[in-house]
Amino acid sequence: MSAFLRLLSRNRLALGGLIVLVIVVILALLTPVLPLKPPNVTDTPNRFLPPFSEGAILGTDHLGRDLLSRLMWGTRLSLAVGFAAAVIAATIGAAIGIIAGYYGGRTDNVIMRGVDMLMAFPYILLALAIVAALGPGLMNALIAVAAVNIPFFARNIRGVTVGIANKEFVDAAKLAGMSDAKIIVTEVLPNVIPVIVIAMSTTVGWMILETAGLSFLGLGSQPPRADLGSMLGEARSALITNPHTSIVPGLMILVIVMAINLLGDGVRDALDPRLKSGALSRPMPATMVSRTGPIPQPEGCDLLAVRDLKTQFHVKDRVYKAVGGVDLSLKPGECVGLIGESGSGKSVTALSIMGLVASPPGVITGGAVHYRGEDLVGASYEVLRSLRGRHVAYIFQDPQATLHPLYTVGDQLIEAVSSHRRIGRDEGRAHAIDLLKQVRIPNAESRIDSYPHELSGGMRQRVGIAMALANDPEIIIADEPTTALDVTVQAQILTLLDDLRRDRGLAILFITHDFGVVAQLCDRVAVMYAGRIVEKGPTDAILNAPAHPYTSKLMACVPELGEGRRRLEAIPGLPPGVDQLPQGCAFADRCHRVTEACRERAIPLEPHGAERSVRCIHPVEAPRTEAAQ
Repeated sequence: MSAFLRLLSRNRLALGGLIVLVIVVILALLTPVLPLKPPNVTDTPNRFLPPFSEGAILGTDHLGRDLLSRLMWGTRLSLAVGFAAAVIAATIGAAIGIIAGYYGGRTDNVIMRGVDMLMAFPYILLALAIVAALGPGLMNALIAVAAVNIPFFARNIRGVTVGIANKEFVDAAKLAGMSDAKIIVTEVLPNVIPVIVIAMSTTVGWMILETAGLSFLGLGSQPPRADLGSMLGEARSALITNPHTSIVPGLMILVIVMAINLLGDGVRDALDPRLKSGALSRPMPATMVSRTGPIPQPEGCDLLAVRDLKTQFHVKDRVYKAVGGVDLSLKPGECVGLIGESGSGKSVTALSIMGLVASPPGVITGGAVHYRGEDLVGASYEVLRSLRGRHVAYIFQDPQATLHPLYTVGDQLIEAVSSHRRIGRDEGRAHAIDLLKQVRIPNAESRIDSYPHELSGGMRQRVGIAMALANDPEIIIADEPTTALDVTVQAQILTLLDDLRRDRGLAILFITHDFGVVAQLCDRVAVMYAGRIVEKGPTDAILNAPAHPYTSKLMACVPELGEGRRRLEAIPGLPPGVDQLPQGCAFADRCHRVTEACRERAIPLEPHGAERSVRCIHPVEAPRTEAAQ
């Protein structure tokens, strides 16, 4: 509860709505003890007194009744009816939705077709029909408003329940012999309650308006009892001559409904785990840049040069330093491997190159990314868009998540080309077939009309590679493209990428956590840990004689063919949280070579031999046999 209130308090509009609503509710509850005039006593000689008249702060109505008194009593009645209708509709609607979603089949069909019939009628017309059948009156209006909102709750809760009813924990409860009623109460209902609360918080305002609308038409509260709607109805004849009689209840309705709606949005944000985590935040077209300090200048003739790149995630009051100063370079035709444990910052580094890190919460806070001497960090969206897919292409880890399920692979390949240059339909189709052939997809002429779900995982990955090659890029960033594939398909994909690199002169940044892949494909390798590169150099040199203790331990965890009796190592402990990085070496707590000097200050990445660099003051020495060579 305290966590919910903390999240709610961070939304200023929701907090304002809560404060206003609490004040209104407290005043409504205290109305019987406040020194107010009787709300129904008429005084025709003092009819239509203006606001701030003596003895009538808000004036009087057409019968001389005190507007302040009637407003307070009317607000009390309207709030009670609105909240009661919401509770009734939510209770009945949720019960219907849970039963339909849990049992499914014929039960679901019968119930939901009945709900569909109710939803086919406009809300207000259905409410008018119910009141006409039951007769005018506040209680009948409450029944009508609750009834017309039951289908809304039933359909929403049914959709959530369908997903929950097929979860493993529900199957486990059934296997344990629990009855359906007990499963619904103990397993399904607790997972549905947040959705019910969110739906209620966003519909109470509607119900107050609907109740007021019925009373405005004379079908709700009956004279002399007042609610906000009946006050508006009685004042409509004097709207021009004495507008205060309409403005007073109208403003109260506005204040109540706005406060409830603002609070409802805050409740939704606080209870919905997707919104709490930021998963539904709409990202900017390019990563936000807020660089401090000097901007590195391009050096040498590298095709792509990443210099001191720093990327952070600002989540509430925490700062996650996902990339803490990375230096990388790519030359034409070169393949550089980026390797490390999950969470070490590999993918964030790659996404930062083309400004693809979602903002919010991502921010590039330092460094530069030079492509042919031009700094891409802070470049305009138009510049980045012209480079994305055209000069720098990306192969994502899961093609199923990046390929659109409703379009054929051919249409998506054609779109990848047409987004950068004009291309006719026939020419585009021929080019798409040629791309599929280049990535060795059999029967490319027929496969071009297939949807992603009709292809195997390896085929989909080949389509992802084809999309990356569609515009003849100079650089390909491959983010663990073989992780989810079996070893045979993985070998085929790696061979394909290596052949394309040699045939086209592509530069490849290959992200992986597999040293076998690095050995097969990469010319150079960079090892990342806790957002920083701890060692980099030629692949053969690092694989044969790793210098950083982390690299050495990481390689010792890999089984080797024919070495069944070799003891597999395990790195003790866990990587540090990037929001609480230590002052010294981030690997110190897990390192067997650690000394006090390792914890005192940040360790720089320093040269270690001719072509290697290592971030360690106690590097692992090369074996004597290799050193002698």
